[in-house]
Amino acid sequence: MSNGRFAPGLWVALVTPMTDGEIDHDGLKKLVEFHVESGTTGLVPCGTTGESATFSHSEHQAVVETVIKAAAGRLQIMAGTGSNSTREAVSLTIHAKAAGADGALVITPYYNKPTQGGLYKHFEAVAKAVPDFPICLYNVPGRTCVDLLPKTAAQLAEDFSNIVAFKEATGMVDRVSEMRSLTDKLDVFSGDDALTLPMMSVGAAGVISVAGNIVPKMMLEMLGKFKAGDLAGATACHDRLFPLMKGMFIETNPIPIKAAMALNGQLKEDYRLPMVPPTDETREQVKAILTKLGVL
Repeated sequence: MSNGRFAPGLWVALVTPMTDGEIDHDGLKKLVEFHVESGTTGLVPCGTTGESATFSHSEHQAVVETVIKAAAGRLQIMAGTGSNSTREAVSLTIHAKAAGADGALVITPYYNKPTQGGLYKHFEAVAKAVPDFPICLYNVPGRTCVDLLPKTAAQLAEDFSNIVAFKEATGMVDRVSEMRSLTDKLDVFSGDDALTLPMMSVGAAGVISVAGNIVPKMMLEMLGKFKAGDLAGATACHDRLFPLMKGMFIETNPIPIKAAMALNGQLKEDYRLPMVPPTDETREQVKAILTKLGVL
């Protein structure tokens, strides 16, 4: 952390390894080691990619604790703590702080479809519960059916000093510019791998990545070249990674990324219902992408 803000760079929305639908904590520790060795900036356990919507509270807390202990301060941890219940989001965020996370990723309440006023009050409650704990707001209308507008997010950042970042997953690059025009207190992170470079070109701080689960070094190379002013080099990295970035959403995330990681020997391919394995066609497409990229 720097001045209470999340470090810019590659944050990986961590998958949750499973065996027969049960959380594989040893497998989770191995993934943490992989990211430590790869130089990943930070990990985000218990996000969408981690299948957290299917976890009990005790499972959610156990995953966060396992990742924090395995990381042992060697990289930063932004724990997913959101819920469609404000009370649950507050409770999970308090736990993440107590467990030693560096901050929290808090998604907009899904299904409820609150107004902008309701969204403000939701995040106000979380921020007030952990006043010295950094919070990243997470906006993904395609999942939640509600859009946290830049004006509302900016007001939250102005009113609460621990609301310091925003994961933007609307697919709209201009949201970065709109947010930056409203406040300098929110660092915007791309919530879509394929839009990382375009978003960084207009001021985003980095990405909370799905593809980074399998190719963190390649993602870091792209970010590093951009930061060094090598736009041509960064664009070449983007072009090389683009099929993978798009391919990880052939079916609902995290189905393709888990299939890819299983093909790569990183975990056993296992999901928790209602997530199911990909079709044979999808698996072949994923295999072809990985082969062309030189990952397998």
